Amino acid sequence: MKTKAIALLLTLLSLSGWAQQAANYESEIAAFEAADKATPPPANPILFVGSSSIKLWPGLSEAFPGKTVLQRGFGGSEVADVIKFSPRIITPYKPRQVVLYAGDNDIAQSKKTAREVYNNVLTLFMLVRKNVPGATFTYVSIKPSPARRQQMAVQTEANALIKNYLSGQKNTSFVDVYTPMLNAAGQPRPELFTADSLHMNAAGYDVWKQAIAPALK
Repeated sequence: MKTKAIALLLTLLSLSGWAQQAANYESEIAAFEAADKATPPPANPILFVGSSSIKLWPGLSEAFPGKTVLQRGFGGSEVADVIKFSPRIITPYKPRQVVLYAGDNDIAQSKKTAREVYNNVLTLFMLVRKNVPGATFTYVSIKPSPARRQQMAVQTEANALIKNYLSGQKNTSFVDVYTPMLNAAGQPRPELFTADSLHMNAAGYDVWKQAIAPALK
């Protein structure tokens, strides 16, 4: 518990430095809230939240037949941004499951270490446990991409730290999309990505769909 408390304190203290960046996402968060007023969201959905890999997933709501899915990815967000906006994009929905993809941008944009990404994910996990105690928490591993080959070692370390922690917690799961997105040489498969070599195309999302589907409640 002491370790958890220290991780939470360190992350919360760091949030002040994210204030300006997080302000850039206000319009996207406000758009979610406006959409919810116009059309009430489903009760107790499986909530997909995180960065652009969630935001840009075409047909996510229809990708998992028989599951009630709500898509709430935004911008080039990092874990700290999801923490900041969690009172508005997680808690109000009372999700039965939170599926998080974030951490990729933390390493590439803010040069976070694997341990820093892990600490932020741990903080978000504890917030979800506090505010939506019955929700299953699912972390989708940081993906490898041709545009971010130089960060693969840090990505792998962060994934391992998060997977190890969640394996000891109840009502959690870790989805490995990293491994199936590598070729036989251990490099990102270029055919899974759009022209920017960072965001995924339909083939890339199909890999995600196959990996995530078994973890959904």
